[in-house]
Amino acid sequence: MLSMRRAFLLLAAASATTAQTYQRLGTCPTLGCVIPPDQQDFLPGQQFDIRFEVHAPVNGSEANGGIPDEAFSVTIAKDGGQTKSIAEFFGITEEPAIEKWSFSWYEDLYAKDAGEASLVHVASKIYRRVALYEPGDYTVTLKYYSTETTTATWTVRPLAEHKRAKNVILFVGDGMTTNMITAARLLGHKTVNGKYQSLLKLDEFPVLGHQMTHSIDSFMTDSANSASALYSGHKSTVNAMGVYADSSPDLFDDPKVETIVELLRRIWGSAWGAVSTAFLADATPIALTAHTRSRGTYGPLIEQALNGVNNYSWPHTGGPDVYFGGGAENFLPGSGSYKGQDYFAKFAEKGYSISLNKTALEAAPDSERALGVFCKSNLPVWIDRNVFPENLNSYTNDPSGAKKAATDLPGLKEMTLKAIDVLHKRSGNEGFFLMSEAASIDKQMHVLDYQRALGDLLELDDTIRATFKKLEELGELDHTLIVVTADHGHGFDVFGNADTKYLSEQPTDREKRSAVGIYQNSGLSQYTVEQEGVSYNTGSNFPVNWDPRYAIAAGMGASPDRRENYQINRTGSRIPNTRGYVSAFDNTDGFVVNGTLPADETQGVHSLTDVPVYARGPCQETFGGTFNSIDVFFKIATCLGLGQSTNKTLTDSACSAK
Repeated sequence: MLSMRRAFLLLAAASATTAQTYQRLGTCPTLGCVIPPDQQDFLPGQQFDIRFEVHAPVNGSEANGGIPDEAFSVTIAKDGGQTKSIAEFFGITEEPAIEKWSFSWYEDLYAKDAGEASLVHVASKIYRRVALYEPGDYTVTLKYYSTETTTATWTVRPLAEHKRAKNVILFVGDGMTTNMITAARLLGHKTVNGKYQSLLKLDEFPVLGHQMTHSIDSFMTDSANSASALYSGHKSTVNAMGVYADSSPDLFDDPKVETIVELLRRIWGSAWGAVSTAFLADATPIALTAHTRSRGTYGPLIEQALNGVNNYSWPHTGGPDVYFGGGAENFLPGSGSYKGQDYFAKFAEKGYSISLNKTALEAAPDSERALGVFCKSNLPVWIDRNVFPENLNSYTNDPSGAKKAATDLPGLKEMTLKAIDVLHKRSGNEGFFLMSEAASIDKQMHVLDYQRALGDLLELDDTIRATFKKLEELGELDHTLIVVTADHGHGFDVFGNADTKYLSEQPTDREKRSAVGIYQNSGLSQYTVEQEGVSYNTGSNFPVNWDPRYAIAAGMGASPDRRENYQINRTGSRIPNTRGYVSAFDNTDGFVVNGTLPADETQGVHSLTDVPVYARGPCQETFGGTFNSIDVFFKIATCLGLGQSTNKTLTDSACSAK
């Protein structure tokens, strides 16, 4: 018969693993936590931290007096090898001190409704900046409370010490799914009797795969955790980047993992850059250098990008060679920047040219490191910059801080091509890594503004087309691995068309819905057909008419309440839901569509769907099939020769010389 204490511990552990909505700690199903947890993969030589936590039974119960076991022990063994203590195995001469803290969590929705939080006391140790160099499986065993154990099996991937690609360009269509790509093709390319007369540049890639985007502790992810998986090969929890989330009160002390650009700079001294149509502290661009479980700490994360992680002796890149996007509020001195400091000045002190508009960007020297911040917050979307430019005047987003609109704006293509020029000039024989993100595919899908989202997807495709041409001109196309993927998806699809004129003239919601044409009544795309008095002429590979009478009828699986008329919003992005009510500004001539989310949700949310991965160049053959999101990192890292058998580290002077 189990002792009362043993039974209580098992009950507490079972309770933690069965709660679906709330979790005590996502990486820890029992009262003993090994972080990184079970089933994690590592690149040979990739540096990381290890944290062990022992949790007392919840609510400070009578079992063990609510005091966590501080006398826990930890061992590690490679398969077929000798079992050693963690300190001995990694050659650590001084054991880290025991840390202690407490935290609270809700068991489930009933506990939250009742305000009955459970209290957990913690004893912990963390081992900083270790690495595993020999491929194979390793078993880590945490022993606590005399008889309890938690084990984790880690796998070190095969060595990859030689480069196959000189350069890598990773394009991220944030939130982009196959359904969106299909819809963008329909809008931008003409068909005749069921055959497209032209195709997306994506359609020309020789290799297509799919990646699974699950979070470490849930099947849904966000852009922070998913970017972390793509850049480090380690999944985390929602909102976390470059760390495994622990339960400590400090948002920045969680166990860290080395990212692709930190490895690339440390091992080869290569140049790297990030380009985004979002603000630069947003998850996808900042996750290249970020180490925190809170993606919203924008000011400190810009500081990390420039100067690395403070206090933990963590390897850093010395700053990006190229950094282009929005988010001036995190650079201007004030509440949005780190400690209120002027980060335009701090970047300038490190030798960066500073561009605040498209004209300055074009004139910036290719030989210098370059910072370009072109507005506050996110860049206005492609449609508002090219189809309805008058909408730009409604903003007060000038990057200088002046209360006026930023109107001299580059797009994703201009930023990406300039980034390639700078990185090519600065990289020498060591090559470069560039991440280029079309951020507002996701941001516009969140607010159900499908035309604006698809406009930014077409801008991404146009950017990729121009990138191929640029690399060919530079003689670098055959030396460059180009990967295009997404970080997660949305439940978007097109199911027919809508006669927007007929819809707007019907008196009731049910009669308005008769305007939706399905199957044989869906007709053909009108976006590529010029109509009298309506033509935007925004260039090849884009629609000639963004507001046809017969528009696509599209929808989202996870969405708030809204009105729908299927027309483009000419004055700016739509607002589908406000505080749980259908917005008075949202398509007042449309019909009400009941949402599927909690009533106070104002936006759509991400979906479970796998997302596509396109590849062209050295190592392209490795990207076919269906694989985990972390494998995008491992495939790129292998192609760049980052899996090292020894501690290969360039000197600080070699890194800073870039």
